[in-house]
Amino acid sequence: MDLDFLKPLLEHPGPWASVFIETSRATEGGAKIQKLRDRAVLGQLVDDGADPATLRAIAGRLAAEPTSGAPPGRALFATAGEVVLDLPLGAAPPAAEVTWTGLPHITPLMFLRGDEPRCQVALIDRMGADLEVWGTEGREAVGQVEGEEWQGRGHRSMPQDRYAWHYSNKIEGAWEETADTIATELARRCPQDGSTLLVLAGDARERKAVRDRLPQRLRSLAVEVEHGRRASGASTEELGREVEEARARFARERVRRTLDAFHAGRGRPGEHRESAFDTGPGSAAEGVPAVVEAVREHQVATLLLGHGGSDAGRPVWVGSGAYDIALGRTEARGWGYGGPEEARADDALLRACVAADSEVLVVPEDMRGPAGGLGAVLRWTPGPPPAPAAAP
Repeated sequence: MDLDFLKPLLEHPGPWASVFIETSRATEGGAKIQKLRDRAVLGQLVDDGADPATLRAIAGRLAAEPTSGAPPGRALFATAGEVVLDLPLGAAPPAAEVTWTGLPHITPLMFLRGDEPRCQVALIDRMGADLEVWGTEGREAVGQVEGEEWQGRGHRSMPQDRYAWHYSNKIEGAWEETADTIATELARRCPQDGSTLLVLAGDARERKAVRDRLPQRLRSLAVEVEHGRRASGASTEELGREVEEARARFARERVRRTLDAFHAGRGRPGEHRESAFDTGPGSAAEGVPAVVEAVREHQVATLLLGHGGSDAGRPVWVGSGAYDIALGRTEARGWGYGGPEEARADDALLRACVAADSEVLVVPEDMRGPAGGLGAVLRWTPGPPPAPAAAP
């Protein structure tokens, strides 16, 4: 999961009100239920010591909730009288969760927002391609690639005289140039780091021609689907179903590859490695002490979160900086953190990952993740850890 959308949370020192609520109005008496829910949310924040300005900001945002078309749930993050983030949730939280803490309580968002990968869709025909991006906010047209207008549009039949062969090859050559242009544009638009799925839709021959011209890394991330045409609205429902299925498979495969790297990276030198994706023993961290050390050294490429792990709520001590994390108060003072505060390990690690542009993946319950629920695949193999300064 890309965490860029959480960067506004780094711009405020806190403390933070973090609210996760269901927003469905499907039941009878929905308005009354909403009022009771809002009262309970505000009452909990009052009990926890939230300041009046932040309480007013939360109350105003809850009162402005739309009466229809609301998502299944919402997450609010507020501090100093301002709602900094108001995020729709792809699934309703099992119960309202309200906290007033030094750090924003980000972790539930990882499990409720969903991890659908960003998807570049190309609707291809012989004249070019329409390009769209499918993300958590829906489907957006982002551009077109056009070939030569004369290359076949409007021609009902092939000339039958002695120039037919030359004409046919001229059209074919023009299409090959168009396929090259489409592939070049897709390579420019799509990151080749494994984070974006590329979907090629349209006639089978045109799809294949474009795919064959993609760089190898991007070609391995591309899938072809049967439905979808450049004509507006053509096969929209079928295309949507195929794209969502491809996104789900892609997301699961990303987790599986990352777990391969994680399990291999925990191993001992000389052990057999089952995946070419892994980087060898020493390239993974497991458990709070090891992951905290990796975060401080900016080594975390991907943070892994398991369901219901015992390490998630383990207390750590944090300073004002995103990477200021220690296992205890004495260690925090040794590192020079001014006024360290206690926080949950998962929230502290997620704050650091937001700052470091690290990826975060939620491990499905049917996959074997890190013991305790917290682990990381590292950007490089760590050396000996530095020693903290002596505590004053």
